[in-house]
Amino acid sequence: MTLQSMPTRPQRRVRVARPRRFLMCRPAHFDVVYSINPWMEPEKPTDRDLALIQWERLVNLFRGLGHQVEFIEPAAGLPDMVFAANGATVVNGKVLSARFRYPQRIAEGGIYADWFRRRGFQVHEAEHINEGEGDYLYAGSRILGGTGFRTAPHSHAEAERFFGLPVQSLTLVDPRFYHLDTALSVLDVDSELIMYYPKAFSEHSQAILGELYPDAILADDDDAAAFGLNAVSDGLHVLIAEQARHLIDELWGHGFVPIGVDLSELLKSGGSAKCCTLELREGPR
Repeated sequence: MTLQSMPTRPQRRVRVARPRRFLMCRPAHFDVVYSINPWMEPEKPTDRDLALIQWERLVNLFRGLGHQVEFIEPAAGLPDMVFAANGATVVNGKVLSARFRYPQRIAEGGIYADWFRRRGFQVHEAEHINEGEGDYLYAGSRILGGTGFRTAPHSHAEAERFFGLPVQSLTLVDPRFYHLDTALSVLDVDSELIMYYPKAFSEHSQAILGELYPDAILADDDDAAAFGLNAVSDGLHVLIAEQARHLIDELWGHGFVPIGVDLSELLKSGGSAKCCTLELREGPR
């Protein structure tokens, strides 16, 4: 075999980390006292001190990677307020407020919206039920919108009008993965690479994802059960549940640097790294 005829290996894409700005909420009042998803079992004890330690490690990892972290004050009586991703959706400095489906979380929407107003963001009060970045994931040329369990389908048209970006609706069918960010993660908005768990979606939505993202990384059952898709990427580093071994191997192979995190206490309420993290995409400083 001549040098010219030797097969060449495809070049791995060079990944670039981009500084991000995040909003987070200290789990000062975290507990599991009601059940609004299959992960929540109020009869099982929670360790708030451990939840706080694990959350602080996540904050320190973000800061160590050069990202800016801002904080919203936790409110007593709202144990799920730690899941900041559900509080709003922020794109190009514009904020679509959250409007929660379950009464236990309704008050969170107004608290988050007020935080943004006080800092000069343009805030649109949602007309339809939506649970923030839990079901809206910015993917570069479009926003991926989840529905099926929490966010109402009509909210997708509302978000499309407000943000001026197309919203691709995706239907979730497995109650364990009740928000889009538990079943899909945007890894790189420049190359529009995602990873997702096919079984969490309807057949129609699987076909859409296969067409839009033919190079996507696919999670297996163990990855999904470990909440490996509830990850945060800065374009190079991916903070991901350390138990999601298959996804971690795949991320290395695609040029990313996965960083394992342990948020086992917060997982008792159905959340991990992404649930704790709301990205502030531009807007007032």
